[in-house]
Amino acid sequence: MFGRWFGGRAAAAAEAGPLAGVAVPPTAGVLSCRVLDPGGEPVQRAEFILSDSSGRKVVGGETDPFGSVMATVPAGEYRLAVTADGFTPYRRNATVSESAHAGVGDVTLQIATPPPLPEPGEWEIEPMHSQIGFTARHIGLARIHGRFNIFAGAVRIAERMDESAMHVIIDASSIDTNVRMRDDHLRSADFLDVANYPTLEFYSERFVHRGGGHWGVTGALTLHGVSRTVTLDTRYLGIGSGMEGETRAACRATTELHREDFTLTWQTMVARGIAVVGSSIAIDLDVQIVRKS
Repeated sequence: MFGRWFGGRAAAAAEAGPLAGVAVPPTAGVLSCRVLDPGGEPVQRAEFILSDSSGRKVVGGETDPFGSVMATVPAGEYRLAVTADGFTPYRRNATVSESAHAGVGDVTLQIATPPPLPEPGEWEIEPMHSQIGFTARHIGLARIHGRFNIFAGAVRIAERMDESAMHVIIDASSIDTNVRMRDDHLRSADFLDVANYPTLEFYSERFVHRGGGHWGVTGALTLHGVSRTVTLDTRYLGIGSGMEGETRAACRATTELHREDFTLTWQTMVARGIAVVGSSIAIDLDVQIVRKS
């Protein structure tokens, strides 16, 4: 079974012992499994977490293209959790012994019922419970986290979700990294140049369902006077009710921008030629929408 998961070389090694050819500390063991869908096909990039008896995460990661998981961990009792978009989470206990292979076997995930979609009509982003944040690399070491504090957005939900549209406007001057001097520099002509480009805008008419609650929202992002096509990797979270009983829908979305694509080319180097600000900027959105009043 071990060989079937990890290929012919592992099969040959398994004949000499389940851990032959695998470097394992004497106080550790190996846990493995294969994650499948109900049709018996491997589930790629399913997330797995092994937690100890106190609930602390010991190791985690994603399944490989064959749906396989293999982790070397200290001997002990563990809780294995496997999650994948569109499937019901899977959990089970597992025991890993010293210098031994704990083969969990095939883990079959069940199809999850997708959350209900918002009703067709006009919706708007509720800013008090939404956030537009970003992360950038600083001098090749630390990461800087920031956000935009002022934004507004409208969402038109169509009868067919893939025909929906959204328009978001962000006040560029509302950038906030919690350091006034840095924020002033980001507002200057070196970066956002808010005097000439006071807003960032995103407009999309392409909602593509990728399975389960996973959607790709593709549109034009206009930043610093330049428009580029951007896809938001979006996870729809479902519908709930606010404190006043109003219906809300929520999602999380991420994407990555390269500032040179938007002519944000200011650059200063420190020792060894490391850029003060990295090229890639990760964007994270937590959004709640409500019916437009």
